[in-house]
Amino acid sequence: MRTALVTAAAGAVVAFLLGLLTFGVQATVHPHDVPLAVVAPPPVAERVRAADSAEVDIRVVSADEARTLLADKEVYGVLEIAPGQATIRLNPAVNPSGTQVAQQVLTGVAQGAGLPVRVDARAVTAAERTAPLAASALLWVGGMISGLLFVVLRGQRLRWLSALFTAVLVTGSTAGLLAWWGVTPDAAALTFLLAVAGAFALLQAGLFRHLGIRAMGVLGLLYLMAPAVAGQVPELLDPVYKAVLWSWTPFRFSAEGLRSLLYDGSVTTEWWVFGGIALVGVVLLLAGQKAQTDRADGVVDVGVDQADGLPRAERQHTA
Repeated sequence: MRTALVTAAAGAVVAFLLGLLTFGVQATVHPHDVPLAVVAPPPVAERVRAADSAEVDIRVVSADEARTLLADKEVYGVLEIAPGQATIRLNPAVNPSGTQVAQQVLTGVAQGAGLPVRVDARAVTAAERTAPLAASALLWVGGMISGLLFVVLRGQRLRWLSALFTAVLVTGSTAGLLAWWGVTPDAAALTFLLAVAGAFALLQAGLFRHLGIRAMGVLGLLYLMAPAVAGQVPELLDPVYKAVLWSWTPFRFSAEGLRSLLYDGSVTTEWWVFGGIALVGVVLLLAGQKAQTDRADGVVDVGVDQADGLPRAERQHTA
């Protein structure tokens, strides 16, 4: 009876946590303070400001400032109002969920002013919308499966080399899929994909080295919850999810970085993020690498280590 209750309770708790960390993100999506820019003559600008609400943050700016804000991805869309015409400008490098909200709101503003609307934006295919997040997830899964098999097959040495091989091969397979879908990464995007894959693989190899198969509890949970968050824009997320999940998940940095490189070729923060992740992975791989003698006669204790089931002396030489 006790076993039945414990296992049932465990299943209910896991289901609740997964729902909270995955589907809960999408169920609570609602726009708030979505940044938009409007270029309009003074009389129209006053009416535009009146359209501001808790859902959007409308800034009335000059044409040059509006285009700079859009290029820097500080706004999700720009509405330029001229006599008899309204033009909505969108940046394909911005998360498509954000541009969709921007287009809907700005179209309503233009129609409220009684103006016909023209949309000036590069057409984005379904594959291009899917590619950044899909590539991030595939790079993570590739490294995770490789690290898991290394543990299952009792790999003893050169974990770091396995991680680097994994990064190269998984990057190649992911780039091949993207090309098949009609999204061809250039040299900069391929380099970024390789950096992300390397960082993921090194971190995962380090966790598997210290936790063994139990690392799947961490890595699997990250895979389940992160894509649901990374695919959203922060202004659409519940503030709790934004602070607790979106703010740190590496999937959002890889998705945003790849999206930017596919369209305008500029990323900075993302390189630092994945450089840091790779460094953490290297530190984990090197930690405790040197074998220590356990007895006065210098003989190394070869007892079984509980982390991954390898003899302790073998595991201490594993990197």
